[in-house]
Amino acid sequence: MEEIIAAIVVFLISFVSFIISIRSFKKKGFLFNNAYIFASDQERKKMNKVPYYCQSGVVFLLIGIIFLLIGIQTLLSAGWILYAEAAITVVTIIYAFISSIAIEKRIDKKLDNSDFGGKSNGSNKKII
Repeated sequence: MEEIIAAIVVFLISFVSFIISIRSFKKKGFLFNNAYIFASDQERKKMNKVPYYCQSGVVFLLIGIIFLLIGIQTLLSAGWILYAEAAITVVTIIYAFISSIAIEKRIDKKLDNSDFGGKSNGSNKKII
């Protein structure tokens, strides 16, 4: 009986993760991302939220899968599912780091390529 209750709780966490993931992919609702959460109100207004919503959607999708597998493992007492959980957990962590770095590089690249008030001469060189 305890396993069933634990599995229900874990399935509920999985379901909530999937809902957050779907809403993130639709770019609706609160943005569960550190870059957004720790940004000032001024930064939030000018921030391009699309890559952060996408990143959060993928991460919450993977978290939902992890909790779904934990729930299945709890019900079936199948130890081999632990390996799938571990693999998806590692993939989730690696994805979170790599995608965060990629987003920051894109932001830095856009800042480097911006005009900062100067005029362009038709090429990529800036005239100030």
